[in-house]
Amino acid sequence: MSVGHGRGQRVVARTRAFTLVEVLVVVAIVALLVSLLLPALGGARESSRTIACASNLRQFGIAWQGYAADFADRAMPLAYWHPDDLVDDEQVFWWGTHGATSGHVDHARGFIAAYLDSCLGAGSVFECPSQAWGTYIAQGPAREPTSTYGYNGYYLSPAKTPGWGQTIGFRPWRRVFEIQRPGELLVFADAMLGGLGAGSRPRNCALLDPPRLYTSTGTWRANSSPTTSFRHQRSRGGTIGTALSVRADGSVGPTRALADWIVDHEAGIGSIGTENDPSYVPDWREWHGP
Repeated sequence: MSVGHGRGQRVVARTRAFTLVEVLVVVAIVALLVSLLLPALGGARESSRTIACASNLRQFGIAWQGYAADFADRAMPLAYWHPDDLVDDEQVFWWGTHGATSGHVDHARGFIAAYLDSCLGAGSVFECPSQAWGTYIAQGPAREPTSTYGYNGYYLSPAKTPGWGQTIGFRPWRRVFEIQRPGELLVFADAMLGGLGAGSRPRNCALLDPPRLYTSTGTWRANSSPTTSFRHQRSRGGTIGTALSVRADGSVGPTRALADWIVDHEAGIGSIGTENDPSYVPDWREWHGP
């Protein structure tokens, strides 16, 4: 005899639990989706950093032109480093003071400071977002943020370029109107110094050195420590990337490295091209000692 359900009799529903296999399948699907999304998210972050870096360089280009307009079209010096130029034994760079006597960097004394609406420091216009404070070794006695961009003083203000000024100081301090191909000449670019060994952090460098350096004998040698940093949009292996720069005409853009341009493969540091022209020292083949 069958028993029917009477009116008002409760019906208890039985809930089916997930099996272990089903849970594992769901976890695998979620992991797959995450693995697909992470590169896209990483690419979006890198694109954002690249845009911010380009904005920094554009501001530098405008400030550089503003300095020239106020100083009879003379290009901004890279640094006052020679004792004859110093007032209080502090070297003064385009980004600020060296900090040797005070122990602190003073950005307000930098040659470019009056033309930028920004303070020097971590996360400022002086620092590329793709090379943030903490990812590199700070140079200078103060060990404080200076800049992760390099200035082409080697060509624009030879005698006012520390490290090289004694050798190339006979070359003219450039005026902006003298630049023959302003759309090709680098003024500022992503810059770092590598060469400290595997696994070591690069050092920041505010000099944009060319791929070939002039010697005291009147010849040129390959630069074993170039400073152009191809830190954006690094390849999967990490050896090839893109450097951003601002040119003398104010244009800002990326340059993708070729393999033979890179000297420090781990840090992605080298030069744009293997010769000095046209990006760094366009007239280098005409140089002759004093």
